[in-house]
Amino acid sequence: MTKKKEQLYEGMYILNAGLSEEAKGKALEKLKEQIVSHGGKVEKVHDWGRRRLAYEIGGKREGYYYILYFVAPTEAKKELFREYSLNEDLLRYMTLQVEEVVDEIKFKPLIEQQQQL
Repeated sequence: MTKKKEQLYEGMYILNAGLSEEAKGKALEKLKEQIVSHGGKVEKVHDWGRRRLAYEIGGKREGYYYILYFVAPTEAKKELFREYSLNEDLLRYMTLQVEEVVDEIKFKPLIEQQQQL
């Protein structure tokens, strides 16, 4: 029997900023439960808090940002994406395959980034 191939992923999720604290917590738990239900395991969660969106999404100008690092079978992606698209609390999501879990996420100031270009 062949073992299912698992990959490490980094998922960014933007939840509706109009959610109460309780509803926001439930929405995050739902995302984590979906990953686990498809044979995955959540390794780390970064809470970026409430931020302004780069552009309006569905009439919303702000959202709650979360980054989740998780391991899942490669065939789980398709089903997870389908479930994400049905989630009314989730404004946007993006999932990337990565090599390692990042313990702390830091960005250089914009001025420093521009000088390096």
